[in-house]
Amino acid sequence: MKYFAKIVCIVVALSPVAAQADDVTDTLESAITAYGEGDLKYALEELEYAKQLIQSQNTASLAKFLPDAPDGWSREISTEMTAGMGFLGGGAGAEATYTMGSDSFSIVIMADNPMVGALAGMMGNAGLLGMKLQRVGRMKYLDQDGELSGVINNRILIQAEGAASDVMIPVLETIDIKALSDYGN
Repeated sequence: MKYFAKIVCIVVALSPVAAQADDVTDTLESAITAYGEGDLKYALEELEYAKQLIQSQNTASLAKFLPDAPDGWSREISTEMTAGMGFLGGGAGAEATYTMGSDSFSIVIMADNPMVGALAGMMGNAGLLGMKLQRVGRMKYLDQDGELSGVINNRILIQAEGAASDVMIPVLETIDIKALSDYGN
């Protein structure tokens, strides 16, 4: 029992948010207390809730990489997709919808999800599989009937869909790929 509490305390102490009380540290402390009292079920619930809180913070930091709307367009950011990512193997994700009149398209950024690794493998063999690739800046995007999908470091997916490629590519070009490649490190 003491081993569990020590591990959680070390994780909390080493985290950059340990200096300030917040929902995550409060929840981790609640988990330690419940564990110390022998309430394993509640301790696990608290740990799961702390994990969700941290994932929300992670998602918010991922959303900052979504490009601004081009001139004449509006952008609406949604970070709700992370809640459903548990069904897809985990990770974080953020999405922006770009709208101008009746035209719209979306850009999704997803990180640390097993499906991203699978897509990366497929992209590596795209030419052999007869798939079309588009170069956007220094990245290659798989073009599947107007849906553009690019992968950074085999762990971060950028996906754009809903408009013509010539509308979406200039927006994709504004993503800071170098900074995004360092996401979560």
